Amino acid sequence: MSNPTPSYYVHGTDPEEQGRLSLLNDILNAGSLRELGLRGGESILDLGCGLGQLSRAMAKAAGPHGRLLGIDRSEEQLGEARRATPDSAVTYRQGDVLALELDEPEWGSFDVAHTRFLLEHLPDPLTVVRSMVRAVKVGGRVVLEDEDHEILRLWPEPAGLAHVWRSYVDSYRRVGNDPTIGKRLVELLHRAGARPRRSTFIYFGACAGEPVFPAIAANLIGVLRGARAAILAGGIGASAFDDCLAAVDAWGRGPDSVMWYAMAWAEGVKEK
Repeated sequence: MSNPTPSYYVHGTDPEEQGRLSLLNDILNAGSLRELGLRGGESILDLGCGLGQLSRAMAKAAGPHGRLLGIDRSEEQLGEARRATPDSAVTYRQGDVLALELDEPEWGSFDVAHTRFLLEHLPDPLTVVRSMVRAVKVGGRVVLEDEDHEILRLWPEPAGLAHVWRSYVDSYRRVGNDPTIGKRLVELLHRAGARPRRSTFIYFGACAGEPVFPAIAANLIGVLRGARAAILAGGIGASAFDDCLAAVDAWGRGPDSVMWYAMAWAEGVKEK
């Protein structure tokens, strides 16, 4: 295998970040599975599978006659995924999604190719979507889930968050990535040769009083803390960043706080 393309993921892979990602999976997986609508027996390719939580859930939905191949660049994350996945219907493989390598019989064999929270971290997402189209059989589905970071809305707005969030969003652009790629998912499907068929949002917000709200607030704090170096590199002072984090923490404990946010979801079909 060729050397993996350098990572543009600003959050790293330390245990705290892995915990945040695990929490994020717990919040979002039900919505992703609902929109996927797996009926059983599907063969699934999951790119950027990470810790494998959604991969395992998809494999379970596909049932005993289905199969899932998860690919990720991080051997550390794949190790955790393998330890948590005794089911032989799930296979994990290290690989570079920007230079995807499959066995020759695997190309054109999958019913579904899926990725979530991957394209925003890549300098060339179209290459990945083209590989996904190539990987599915005629009539197969290509499903993209990703973010448009500019749609985040909090109320009451924590002091300093607008400035800090803008620096966070710009940190993607500084390394050649697209922090608003969620709005481009249908375009990517079309350019990659799939026929766009459906788009929607998976709601990723909550208000004070909902059981999931503490986890939503904790995830936001984790996102900012994990991207601290990248945010400071954009010109935010350390004290201003810390004050903002304290304000977000206080917002997370407020009685009338709310976060409005959603993940973009789009599906295309391979016609030939």
